[in-house]
Amino acid sequence: MSSNKVQPTSLNARTQSRVLEITFDDGKEFSIPFELMRVYSPSAEVKGHGPGQETLQTGKREVGLVGIKPVGNYAVKPLFSDAHDSGIFTWDYLYWLGDNQAQLWQDYVQRLQEAGFAGETGRDAPMPMKAGGCGHSH
Repeated sequence: MSSNKVQPTSLNARTQSRVLEITFDDGKEFSIPFELMRVYSPSAEVKGHGPGQETLQTGKREVGLVGIKPVGNYAVKPLFSDAHDSGIFTWDYLYWLGDNQAQLWQDYVQRLQEAGFAGETGRDAPMPMKAGGCGHSH
């Protein structure tokens, strides 16, 4: 492992709002939803063993965090309420998740829609810009 560029100065798991609040030493603060962490877990179970091997995670809207363990001084290992606990989230990875979460949500919602699971996330999909995008006739 290479040494990290950023270090967290605070980390709080908010079980009611289901977000991980994390502040880094460069001053950036992120509020990362547990659902986003769960569906983008860096574990082999989610990521697969190479590009294109990812497993689409569904039904994680209500996922919670029942624990979080430090891994050395470079990462944490969350224990999710669905018993998933094999993802090791480095500080760099959490920073990347926080920094890119808008795009990551969009990608995830799009993948859910393509797989027929449009209502499976706690995040609302951005409204389509063109009329008639919902598939209903008026």
